[in-house]
Amino acid sequence: MSELSELTQTLLRYGFLVLIWILVLSVVSALRRDLVVGRRNRTGAPSARQARKHPELVDEPPSRVHARQLVVTEGPLRGTTIELSASPILLGRAQEATLVLEDDYASGRHARLFPQGSRWFIEDLGSTNGTFLAGNQLTRALPVELGIPVRIGKTVIELRS
Repeated sequence: MSELSELTQTLLRYGFLVLIWILVLSVVSALRRDLVVGRRNRTGAPSARQARKHPELVDEPPSRVHARQLVVTEGPLRGTTIELSASPILLGRAQEATLVLEDDYASGRHARLFPQGSRWFIEDLGSTNGTFLAGNQLTRALPVELGIPVRIGKTVIELRS
C-alpha cells in the first residue's frame, strides 16, 4: 500500500510540474502575441526599402491643401469644430485639454495633435485604451491627412480644410 501512495505522490508531483510549465508557456505566448500586435499595427508611409520592392505602396504626393479645422465626427461631442493654429492640441478628459472629451474610454491626457512644417501629427501620450489612426493603433507619432479618422474611445475626429 505504501508503494501505491509513493507512486501516486510521484504522479501528482509530475502533474503539477506539467501544469506549471503550461502556465509559463501560456504567459510567454501572451507576451509574444502582445509584442507582435504592436509591431504589426504600425501605420504611415512605407520605408524606402518597401517602396523600392513594392512601388504600388507609394502614393502620389498629396496636394498641398492645409488643414484648417479639427472636426468631431462621432461621439458625445459630435459636430464640435476647432480652428487650427500653430499651437498643439491636447485631447483628453482633463480640464486643461484643448478638446475635453466626455468619454470614459479616454485618458486625462490621451493624445496630442501638433503641427510640424505644413503637416499635422498625432501621438498617443501613453493612454490606457490607445489612439487609432485609420483603424490602426498608434505606436509612434504619425502624420494625419485630411479626412482620415482618428479614434479615441467613442470619439472620432478628422482634419478638414
